[in-house]
Amino acid sequence: MEDYWRFEAHVVAPAVRQQVRAQVVTNPGLWLSDLVARTKATASRDDIYRLIAVGDLCVDLEAAVLVEPEKVRVFPNPEAAAALKVIGAPVGPDSPQPFVRIAVGSSVTWDSRVWKIVNLGERRVSLLGEDGALTEIPLETFEGLIREDRISAAGQIGSSESRTFQFFVAASEDDLRVANRRYDIVQRHLNGERLAGEEGAPERTLRFWMARYRQAEEQYENGYVGLIPKTRQRGNRGRKLSAESQALLDEFIRKDYETLKQKSRFAAWAGLLRKADEKGVRAPSYVTFCRAVPGRPKFEQALKRQGSQAAYQYEPFYWELTQTTPRHGDRPFEIGHIDHTQLDVEVVSSQTNRVLGRPWMTLLTDAFSRRILAFYLTFDEPSYRSCMMILRECVRRHARFPQITILDGGPEFKSTYLETLVARYQSTKKTRPRAKSRFGSVIEKMFGVTNTQFIHNLRGNTQITRNVRHVTKSVDPKALATWTLAELHKRLSEYLFEVYETSDHPALGQSPREAFQAGLETFGFRPECRIPYNQDFIIATLPPARKGTAKVMPGRGVKVNHIYYWSPSFQDPAAENQQVAVRYDPFDAGTAYAYIGRRWIECHSEHYALLHGRSEKELKLASGEIRRRQQRHAQGLAVTAKKLGTFLHSVEADEVLLMQRLRDREGQAPRSAISGTAAIPDPGKLGREEVTDDDRAVEPDASVTGNEIYGEF
Repeated sequence: MEDYWRFEAHVVAPAVRQQVRAQVVTNPGLWLSDLVARTKATASRDDIYRLIAVGDLCVDLEAAVLVEPEKVRVFPNPEAAAALKVIGAPVGPDSPQPFVRIAVGSSVTWDSRVWKIVNLGERRVSLLGEDGALTEIPLETFEGLIREDRISAAGQIGSSESRTFQFFVAASEDDLRVANRRYDIVQRHLNGERLAGEEGAPERTLRFWMARYRQAEEQYENGYVGLIPKTRQRGNRGRKLSAESQALLDEFIRKDYETLKQKSRFAAWAGLLRKADEKGVRAPSYVTFCRAVPGRPKFEQALKRQGSQAAYQYEPFYWELTQTTPRHGDRPFEIGHIDHTQLDVEVVSSQTNRVLGRPWMTLLTDAFSRRILAFYLTFDEPSYRSCMMILRECVRRHARFPQITILDGGPEFKSTYLETLVARYQSTKKTRPRAKSRFGSVIEKMFGVTNTQFIHNLRGNTQITRNVRHVTKSVDPKALATWTLAELHKRLSEYLFEVYETSDHPALGQSPREAFQAGLETFGFRPECRIPYNQDFIIATLPPARKGTAKVMPGRGVKVNHIYYWSPSFQDPAAENQQVAVRYDPFDAGTAYAYIGRRWIECHSEHYALLHGRSEKELKLASGEIRRRQQRHAQGLAVTAKKLGTFLHSVEADEVLLMQRLRDREGQAPRSAISGTAAIPDPGKLGREEVTDDDRAVEPDASVTGNEIYGEF
């Protein structure tokens, strides 16, 4: 139900709410599956789940789970559920099975035969059969057979039972609460207990209840009806507040009290008094205000006042999986798993046919349907960049995040950047316990299936390297490697989304795609959770600068990672010398983004031609190489953007930098598929047909010489 508490955009229409409530009020205890069928023409499953979430409908979560609607009963309120359980009333007037009344003279059906209760003792029940046979069984055994539905009432519901049910339907929640307490006291008195103090009742009151109980038992064959109070029928029991005052009260609780300011109740009520005076309506008292505050949903209230961390204690999350748990997760997009693995195949460069190594694959899988929501291939080791791209791909394909994301204890999952991104879109991040591999079995199994069914059947797979003594030059995977990253990404996408997704899964009895679609149709599509894949979202997946903001220097722009970035929007006098939010692209050092005029502006580096298409990792390798080579001559030498860009095209580029350049270029195709843009041409390949070990960079542009040093990169 958490998805229906986190968002306020979608509200059940009053007409739909009234029709659904009418079905439950007239048929308390209606099966959830029957309610869905009866209201199919007017209400969706999302509407019904929203009504359950906000409390307009009541279900007993301890009796059955919501994922099995044919076993879940729906009541108008909790008191109705308790009363039906006490008196054993039938579930709705059209129920085919009447309740069993344990009293002398009642008839029951046992093993397809009709029996009549002729004696009811303290320990045994005497039953008289149709053939005159007399049978005695212990009272405890008799009640157990009733609970197991082996003994049921004989015949259909009589007129007296129908009237009993009508009394029950007409009673309010408070009436049922009082009747339940009276019934408990009367039953204990009939059993010989003498109650005193708060547990009991005055003698005169008890005699009155007993008289009403016996009278109803004779008239309606059910004494519980006589204990239902009729206090709401006398006096003025209506609400004292006018509709305008009540609306103003609800508005101030939602918009003034439930805010991050965390106002006290008295301060919010004081503002309510002022607003009521301005509108000329009667203001509710402070006591009324204090009573209305706890009536709001706890999770929603804590989320608005104290944030998601404080609200977490009000949302359930269960780690333990037992033998009776059918699936890990009750519906699609409830629980998702993210993890990385290095594929068992060697990949070559599409330009030089040089072996680049084994790529890393990041998977996001849905725990309920075992469907792969997104995947990402890269040569970089697991980092925040992989997390950014896998979440971006999930939103591109499905326009939403999983409600709960399960991660392992890797450092890339503990970054502030990832937690900020997940919290912004109201998803809950969970970390798997240490040394308990079964908690990640859902996604770890998927890694094994992908390797055995697809990767291990490719040329250049590394299975033989598990026993290094068997590796010779003729069978070395590096010598047999033929796959490029782009081709591997294409074929792996076909396998995950067309082959695996449409094959029967042994744990589901159906394909992941069928389980996913059936889950959405059964448990709601939840349009509240949609995330638009636009520029705002893409920028949200970019990491911010170290400080988060940068100062707009007149004529220079903003400085990010010791590199200046410029945009024509910085010429506005209102923006100069102001601290603005900035973000950078870890795959393109030539581009950054600044928040100017309530929108994100794309900014270009002063050395855009040299840095465009260069990844953050490549720049770190290059800057580290410069410092290492010049450390002998000057301690603490600063690396400027000009010198860094020149080095990337100079003859000093060594094996490590060249390999990283080739890997970044191969990774352009998968990233372009996610971002929906064309691949960025390799700046190091300007005017050349092929990059080889003998090729060297072009001479640096003369226009960039003479610039001052900006600081260490």
